[in-house]
Amino acid sequence: MGDKTEKATPKRRRDERKKGNVLLVQDVIAVATLIGSVLTIRLLFPSYVEKLHGMFEYVYSFLAQVGQGVDIQIYLGEIVMQAVLVLAQTAGLMLAVTMLMAIVATMAQTRLLVTGELLKPKFNRISPAQGIKRLFSLRSVVEALKGILKISILLYLIYTSVKDLVTISSNYLYAGLPDTCRNLLSAIFSMMLKVCLAFTALAGFDFLYQWWDHERKMKMSKQEIKEEYKQTEGDPQVKSRIKEIQRKMAQSRMMQQVPGADVIIRNPTHYAIALRYKQGQDNAPVVLAKGQDELAMRIVQKAEECEIPAIENVPLAHALYDTAELGQEIPPDLYGPVAEVLVYVFKLSGKLPA
Repeated sequence: MGDKTEKATPKRRRDERKKGNVLLVQDVIAVATLIGSVLTIRLLFPSYVEKLHGMFEYVYSFLAQVGQGVDIQIYLGEIVMQAVLVLAQTAGLMLAVTMLMAIVATMAQTRLLVTGELLKPKFNRISPAQGIKRLFSLRSVVEALKGILKISILLYLIYTSVKDLVTISSNYLYAGLPDTCRNLLSAIFSMMLKVCLAFTALAGFDFLYQWWDHERKMKMSKQEIKEEYKQTEGDPQVKSRIKEIQRKMAQSRMMQQVPGADVIIRNPTHYAIALRYKQGQDNAPVVLAKGQDELAMRIVQKAEECEIPAIENVPLAHALYDTAELGQEIPPDLYGPVAEVLVYVFKLSGKLPA
């Protein structure tokens, strides 16, 4: 098929899009959901602190009763229900936001593409040979390096954040519960913000690489472009043959009209125009046939077979060929010269009195 050095044509892009082959970078989706989570935590930070504080006080109130001889199992179900409610209020909204961000990031990249092509089973996906080829491909190497880099960055950020927390953890012994919760959530937010920035940079580089790789795979060879042109525009040889057949059919229909002509106006060899004028039927003379060179000679020969008079008039033949349309009345500016010819012919044939 030749080297694929040409950019993909619009038709190729449309066909690949129908198959679901579009640029979709998973890291962009991951970063979008991460940013959504961090923004949710930031906006609802006071509410989270208040709800967690209330939950801890609620649990502590039951623990105090245990010291007074109350059986905690009586209230265990109520405690669990309260914990589930707080979890839904805090984590539920975050989950909804992350799902929405994932959908938006996916649709933005695919431009609202919805297709079932990717769900169809493809046996090459389970082929051992294809699996080994994918395993040692450039994309697999890049994905492996990218995964190692992401894990390394994540572990480093977690380590530094936890290290800072351990350093100041002794201070929490002398702080109130609200302040402790607030500080812990603030530290978590700071760590997630650093993760967001690092992963956003990685996603940006990954997007550029995958865009380059996608465009590289979409490239076409010159032969593929030629084949596509044949499919869309038709094979030039076939189109030429069709036009030739259509031309011959049109000429055949035109030659069938010649016997109905009243006169043939021609120059010696190059042009011939067959005219008809029926009084009471035609408002002006009508062009039944016209041709040049070989076709002109065929019109003249047909007229001779049908004993139709042929008048040589070089200027009039040129004017009729250039301006008169086949099957239409002649132009008004040629009424006079054509009328003179028709009068002459009709007199010779006895259709008009001498």
